[in-house]
Amino acid sequence: GFPSEPVQQVIEHRGDALVAELIAVVRKYVDANSDMIVRRVRVNRGCSPQQVLEATGRRLYVAEDVVRTMPRGDGEDAEVVFFRVGRFVSDEDLEEEYELRGLKPADPYSLAQANTDDPAFADERPNATHWKDSRGQWCYAVFSRWRDERRVDVSRHANDWYDHWWFAGLRK
Repeated sequence: GFPSEPVQQVIEHRGDALVAELIAVVRKYVDANSDMIVRRVRVNRGCSPQQVLEATGRRLYVAEDVVRTMPRGDGEDAEVVFFRVGRFVSDEDLEEEYELRGLKPADPYSLAQANTDDPAFADERPNATHWKDSRGQWCYAVFSRWRDERRVDVSRHANDWYDHWWFAGLRK
């Protein structure tokens, strides 16, 4: 749908730069998708948020008012995709990282099930998801290991995420 003469001029005079820019864009998407881990889970969405967290068998560090805001998600089956950004990132920037990968933040029910099915996963890959509550504040569910204790934290978030976190998403 482009006029042929200007296209030909761009190719002749800017072809190398055009190819370099196209490769950079492709590399950005390949890099974003190359360090992902996928887990398929069967989720019981009929449980209360508290029951979901207790079922993980982890020590709970939770703000009860935030637990009540946990999104349940949809469907019995979910494909949870874990990725690492590898740098400090704000919640707003994290949303862009999800978008870059064609993902949306995983609901805490799916994430909890992935960590229940493989309790050791968070030992080496501390992982999280986030959502906004009805007041527009960022909330999170985090699965990790601190010393010899497997734990889950659910609370509000006001800081950047450290570079070692893995994030859970679902395909759009």
